[in-house]
Amino acid sequence: MSPLEPFIHTPRIAYFSMEIALREEIHTYSGGLGVLAGDTLRSGADLEVPLIGVTLISRFGYFRQEINAAGRQVEHPDPWQPEAWTVPLLARVAVPIAGRNVWVQAWLYVLKGGTGFEVPVILLDTDFDDNMALDREITHFLYGDGEDYRLKQEIVLGIGGVRILQALGFTIHTYHMNEGHSALLSLDLLWRFERNRHYVRENEPIYDLAKVRDLCLFTTHTPVQAGHDQFSYELVNQILGDYIDNKTLRSLAGEDKLNMTCLALNLSGYINGVAKRHAEVATHMFPGYSVHAVTNGVHPQMWTSAPFARLYDAHVPSWRHEPELLVRADQIPNSAIWAAHCEAKQTLINYLRSQSSVAFDPEIPIIGFARRMTSYKRPDLLFSDLSRLLKIAAGQPFQIVLAGKAHPHDEAGKALIELLHNHIRDLLGHIKIIFLPNYNLSMALTLIAGSDVWLNTPQRPREASGTSGMKGVFNGVLNLSVMDGWWIEGCIEGVTGWAIGSVATASTDEQDSQSLYELFEHTVLPLYYQNRDGWIQMMKGAISKNAYYFNSHRMMRRYATEAYIR
Repeated sequence: MSPLEPFIHTPRIAYFSMEIALREEIHTYSGGLGVLAGDTLRSGADLEVPLIGVTLISRFGYFRQEINAAGRQVEHPDPWQPEAWTVPLLARVAVPIAGRNVWVQAWLYVLKGGTGFEVPVILLDTDFDDNMALDREITHFLYGDGEDYRLKQEIVLGIGGVRILQALGFTIHTYHMNEGHSALLSLDLLWRFERNRHYVRENEPIYDLAKVRDLCLFTTHTPVQAGHDQFSYELVNQILGDYIDNKTLRSLAGEDKLNMTCLALNLSGYINGVAKRHAEVATHMFPGYSVHAVTNGVHPQMWTSAPFARLYDAHVPSWRHEPELLVRADQIPNSAIWAAHCEAKQTLINYLRSQSSVAFDPEIPIIGFARRMTSYKRPDLLFSDLSRLLKIAAGQPFQIVLAGKAHPHDEAGKALIELLHNHIRDLLGHIKIIFLPNYNLSMALTLIAGSDVWLNTPQRPREASGTSGMKGVFNGVLNLSVMDGWWIEGCIEGVTGWAIGSVATASTDEQDSQSLYELFEHTVLPLYYQNRDGWIQMMKGAISKNAYYFNSHRMMRRYATEAYIR
């Protein structure tokens, strides 16, 4: 029997994403976007939503991060073996690239939900003998070098993805574009509908835009213009050719450049941002479009550590399928909450000891910070005033764990990693700090669940959503965060965590750092050391008022009722 036999008879929602975090051993993700995509599909499987994921196989991964003696990031290929985790499929399709046909084949990975329901994921691959060497490399590296490489990847993902689904026999009633990387799928749908009509008006093809919009929805994640993929029309003409006539393409994707976000916006019947604030920012960025808000969430079982999972199993049965039941977590005894946290914290401490010579103290609070290392995330904000940090630590000790990768071409981000290592050396003997290289899925759960406080310091309004803090709340971790993204919705001051600065007024780096130090010195650390019951009450507040809501089951139900059924 074909491995697709259980899946091809049900009409499906095709979820396209350049990266999807399926499991740690499959290196098809770089960070938050891919982890969110994986959590979305996992919740789809748990809730028996007929999804199918489509992504690139990324045989050599994103990169494996090494930190050298100077504290600089060094990148290495991070290959994985598709044969060990996926099943090859027989169908092949061609996509137009630089005047030639490039052949695309597919591999199958299956996600199984809590009820046994399965969601297939198709991984697209160009690395086989029928393609020339240059084309075989298109699906090697996630976010590889060069604008032309990126455009070729997006042709394979968008156009190749639509064609492979058809070749495999799937019936697709909705195409969900997770970011603009897959927006070319909408052009392939236009092309198909125009070819089926067989007539033109004044030598121009007539496209059924309304039919494409009925089929497509678009989730945007990027609240800054520079983050949206754009390609010169000279490059588009060289690589994509006259696939769609130039006049139509410019009317849909922008006059000056092919803007993938603009293309997705114009050919989607439903558009959403990933937090309420982000939807407002996106509406301002893209006037004339109706941008809905579906705030992100994280997968409950995936991001709950073993001690807290056992705790919820005992006190909140069915939480895995109905995480909204965690609203009752405030009834769990304080002693049980603290015991679960201490176990998760000790797991982190043991892991840190295995990775370095630094031994953390379980009685001292651990501050966690892990995310993509780039300037707007401001990983150095905590270290803005080392003398004040030392003064605080002298009276109320704390420990810090850092992790995160900078994009290989983000020199400012890589400089920040080096700066953090300089601070680690400057503070040696006074504050225990560890930077963990090569942040990945399993490290993330260990680090987040074992922290006492999760720190987030982005420049507003550049955080579309953020999900690492959501992972923390499933483990009773308290957030100390700038009021941006999801935290605007999640923060109840002194109940679920604390807000750095204000959402109402703009602030400078200096003002935010001063707010951070004031909270840290006079609120956060005194509560930890002087009022343990009060601290645990806040942990219960984070679970019962944040985890119950900021989960991907709630997010998936919103997509199903508001976007998939229209």
